[in-house]
Amino acid sequence: MRIGDGGEAARRGPRAPAARRAGGARAMLALTAALGASAGAACGPAPDPAPPGATGDVSCDLVITGGRVMDPESGLDAVRNVGIRDGRIAAVADEPLDGRATLDAAGLVVAPGFIDLHAHGQDPVSRRFQARDGVTTALELEIGVHPVADWYAAQQGRALLNYGASVSHQAARREAMGSRFSRLNDQGTFSLGATGDDTLYRELTSDESAALAATLERGLDEGALGVGVGLGYTPGATHAELLRVFGVAARRGAPVWVHLRSSDQFRRGGRIAPFQEVVANAAATGASVHVVHLNSTAADAAEEALRLLRGARARGLDVTTEAYPYTASASLIESPLFDAWEGQSDDRYATLQWVATGERLTRETFERRRRQGGWVIMHGRSEALNEWVTSQPDVIVASDGIPFADGRAHPRGAGTFARVLGRYVRERGALPLMAALAKMTWLPARRLERIAPEMADRGRVRPGAVADLTLFDPAEVIDRATYEAPDRYSTGIVHVLVGGAFVVRDSALVDGAAPGRPIRGRGPNGRPVDSPW
Repeated sequence: MRIGDGGEAARRGPRAPAARRAGGARAMLALTAALGASAGAACGPAPDPAPPGATGDVSCDLVITGGRVMDPESGLDAVRNVGIRDGRIAAVADEPLDGRATLDAAGLVVAPGFIDLHAHGQDPVSRRFQARDGVTTALELEIGVHPVADWYAAQQGRALLNYGASVSHQAARREAMGSRFSRLNDQGTFSLGATGDDTLYRELTSDESAALAATLERGLDEGALGVGVGLGYTPGATHAELLRVFGVAARRGAPVWVHLRSSDQFRRGGRIAPFQEVVANAAATGASVHVVHLNSTAADAAEEALRLLRGARARGLDVTTEAYPYTASASLIESPLFDAWEGQSDDRYATLQWVATGERLTRETFERRRRQGGWVIMHGRSEALNEWVTSQPDVIVASDGIPFADGRAHPRGAGTFARVLGRYVRERGALPLMAALAKMTWLPARRLERIAPEMADRGRVRPGAVADLTLFDPAEVIDRATYEAPDRYSTGIVHVLVGGAFVVRDSALVDGAAPGRPIRGRGPNGRPVDSPW
């Protein structure tokens, strides 16, 4: 299947080579900026009140001309001109628009910027890879951050992409237990690894449970986008504790972003039991729940797990899920996920790849690396199953990308979105292009609208929406990052704009760009739900 081979996009005739198109776009932008706008319709009415000397309609700051505009919300798929003014989309029109600068997008898809709900790489290096993959908003929601206000303050004015985070249950829990919590990096992302005490494994006392609830409330007051719960990394959290956490979230109308428990914590439960726990909690409390990385959590029970989530949603529960398009997962080797790995077979250890060097582990190197601590990739999932999960229309695309260190990481931090577009849509025909774009843009924006109403103006290409846009070549977009060479940028992502400002232009990062804005929750006034929990 070749995306872009039908309809109006095909009738434009053969494409110019990518390098020539990029050079032409650059020349066109420079020419129109120097000579002034060409004749055409105005961008829209002048603002009210109008600036001194302004009358009637005004020009766009930038007009994107002749691109294939694809908007999953409305279903628009047609050649249009897009006018941008003051960081927002002012017009989407089939007639020419008047602009101070013009960008020729012939042969390119003009899509909403990609929204990644699950990005652990909240650092400048990781964000550069995300931008080259078409991402405009990268959020840390699975594990979250703490303290929330400090984390947001550290990003202000420095972020290439839009940013936001949940409040970390794990960090809040450890604080409630009197522990000095550690951090993964200077961005404030909380560690999933060993702690040097028993706080990941011990049950809360009643006083600690009350303190945990108060700390989570404080994080929501500070603008957290819900509660991030990594149950697989916090084996001491009881079912009763999780139910209380869901109750806190329900009272605030905040989603719970949850990494499920390991299935071996449920007697005879199997892979489906962890899903049943969170669906039951959602039903009992009224909380929204988003289950992260369905593919790695459910494995060969993915179809049954997705049927469970769909059934809950059909009966009124606010339940969603996500997946990433890779057959391997990643985590910190010192985390509780690997507590039961002692005495495994040689073949089992060989499924582990040490991120820092790319080496496969043995029994001896596993023990040494676990004492050392660091990121490890876990191979072994079926590609056929992974493709099926990722291509399901109601499963959001999210990267679960880990931070880059010395050029090393999991390739999903650099190639998730281009991989879906290039491999699953174009090469394999696993899903239509519009459905893929919905899973990257409109669906994640909708998932966030209740806690962050401003997301109703992101993930769309329509007048009034924030001008977060990704322009890509559907014939060439592809991921290039691999497990051996994870630090390769995706190709075919030609331009990326955040709030109307270029962060990628002509397939190159823009030096010094930092237009990223905070995406915050409603804060202390957002209490829409009465709940006995």
